[in-house]
Amino acid sequence: MSAADPFVHPALFYRGESEYLAGTLPFVRAGLAAGEPVAVAVPGENLDLIRDGLGDDAAAVRLLDMREAGRNPGRIIPGVLRAFADAQPDGRRVRIIGEPIWAGRSSTEYPACAQHEALINAAFRGRPVTILCPYDVDRLDERVLADAHATHPTVIPTGSTEALDSPAYAPDEVVARYNEPLPPAPSGVPPFAFTADALSPARHDAVAEGSRLGLTGVRLDDLALVTAELTTNSVVHGGGSGTLRVWAEGGYVVCEVRDAGRLTDPLAGRRPVPRDRRGGRGLLLVNLVSDLVRMHTGDEGTAVRAYLSV
Repeated sequence: MSAADPFVHPALFYRGESEYLAGTLPFVRAGLAAGEPVAVAVPGENLDLIRDGLGDDAAAVRLLDMREAGRNPGRIIPGVLRAFADAQPDGRRVRIIGEPIWAGRSSTEYPACAQHEALINAAFRGRPVTILCPYDVDRLDERVLADAHATHPTVIPTGSTEALDSPAYAPDEVVARYNEPLPPAPSGVPPFAFTADALSPARHDAVAEGSRLGLTGVRLDDLALVTAELTTNSVVHGGGSGTLRVWAEGGYVVCEVRDAGRLTDPLAGRRPVPRDRRGGRGLLLVNLVSDLVRMHTGDEGTAVRAYLSV
């Protein structure tokens, strides 16, 4: 990111509630004093701290529980950050606190989290937006903290209020590193091979299996949508065919689609699509309705996994 770029993206390293509030409350109040729209999207327990600390000023801030709004890291840029920033008047600086990584994020979720933090820089390049990302030094492991230095151009060390340049800043390397092959599907899960003529049977097969595994109502509708979008993408962009698998894993129903295509845009599915544009919403819709989306793409093809809670 160049010095002239109006986008600002510091990582705030903190220990305990007092340092958390010392780093976040002045940030929010400075934005309000400057007439900037302010949003806070952090885990619920930290949201309560900020709300209580702001007192009456909390009414002027958009407050979101990141455990809900950002459960799927792939949803955060289009559904939280861009949704707020894009709703503001052109040219006005927007200020956001976003805490997408917290203790308790699983090892399955984390690669998508790290890629999200790296991709924020490309998603907001050139825009007058400041996104402050808190990191709990006491509860997050060293790999997470090291990645934070690589995904943020500036960092605020524990006990400090001064943002320093991060010599480890290398967001593209983080995106590439976590573009890792997905573990094999469980043994005994049969693939459903599909082409353009078998999209409807593929969707019906997925919905039947999702129902057998415990999905009902809206969640079953979401599985139908995810299956339709992913299989259609494979037919249109992935060589005309692919394979579909559905299985249960850790309280989720997982829908996986593999094809021979290669995804070249790392922000695919993570940016809003203009209303007047036809198409281009498939991966975005998958991110918006899923609890987690994991992806791997390379010369050998692309695999996408969508997780839906039962």
